[in-house]
Amino acid sequence: MNMHAPVRATGALPADDRGFVVRNRRALIVGVLVAVVALWGAFKFFGGEPEAAPQEAKAPRVSVVSPGRVTVAAAIRVTGPIAARREMPVGVQGEGGMVTAVLVEAGDSVRAGQVMARIDRAVQTQQVNQLTASVQQARADLALAQSELDRALTLVEKGFISKADIDRRTATRDSNAARVRIVSAQLAESQARLARLDIRAPANGVVLARSVEPGQIVGAGSPALFRVAENGAMEMKARVAEQDLVKLEVGMPATVELVGSARQFNGHIWLLEPVIDPQSRQGEARIALARDPDLRVGAFANATIEAGTAELPVLPQSALLADTKGSFVYIIGSDNKVVRRDVKTGEVSESGIAIASGLTGAERVVLSAGAFLNEGEKIDPVLQRPER
Repeated sequence: MNMHAPVRATGALPADDRGFVVRNRRALIVGVLVAVVALWGAFKFFGGEPEAAPQEAKAPRVSVVSPGRVTVAAAIRVTGPIAARREMPVGVQGEGGMVTAVLVEAGDSVRAGQVMARIDRAVQTQQVNQLTASVQQARADLALAQSELDRALTLVEKGFISKADIDRRTATRDSNAARVRIVSAQLAESQARLARLDIRAPANGVVLARSVEPGQIVGAGSPALFRVAENGAMEMKARVAEQDLVKLEVGMPATVELVGSARQFNGHIWLLEPVIDPQSRQGEARIALARDPDLRVGAFANATIEAGTAELPVLPQSALLADTKGSFVYIIGSDNKVVRRDVKTGEVSESGIAIASGLTGAERVVLSAGAFLNEGEKIDPVLQRPER
């Protein structure tokens, strides 16, 4: 027995035993971890809390209105120029000549037959004088022939003059009578030609334009020297869309307002032109206006024609939007999505704007948030009662 062999400390394990213990401890820890992970997975799979779903964005609440239909005055707005209702050009009737005097200015009132200008008449006056003398001579010859015939008739009974002399004197008397009629007709013609050298107003009215000056040479082919509005009556030549023209009738009242002026003129439709322009698809309604110095030919005007009443939807101004395509509103479909609807506006009143076309009145129309919405966007509509 070796007395020098080392003695083990009490409780100590051999190296192989210590390694075995460490390996067992690691295996135990790994097993526990695997078990925990397995249990957590099973918990989540079979009975754990579900994963939270992403929340959807909440649709905005928007006020809408169903306007229905109300009785509104059907008014048609039109534009057009002011013109004379009956414009009469006044020119030279005869052979013409040099203008010696112009007696009226544009804007003057004239009476039928009033002299507006005179043309030189020196030659025509001499012709009238000559024919006047010829008429006097022919009448004197006629008187002499009649006297000779009367004396001859008193002598024929006594046998101093033959029947042939009586026939000859009768023919002379008749010839002189015919000559009197011929020369008188020539005198009347010459006097008429002389009278036509006075340029006269064809009817009562107002001179719209003067285009002649003293010393000017004029003739039958010259342009009109004056333009006269018969009785000074004026009108507005309103251009009306084809679809609106069928709503109009002669006699309907209209209110005309000149561009740049707040003054209004009352009138009525006196004529609907039978022709529609194939290019613009517009017709013409002629609105009669009373004579007024503020109404000038060529001025541009707006008019509102009262075309009875109609059942139309009425919306507040805030519901109407506009872009390059025209006026429109946003309506809400059955799926609560925004839809654009083009409309045509009508009369504006205290209760709102009448919608002439584009809506039936049963739609849900966005009241005031249209500028912040996009077509196709989904909203939460809040129905409001229409204001009346």
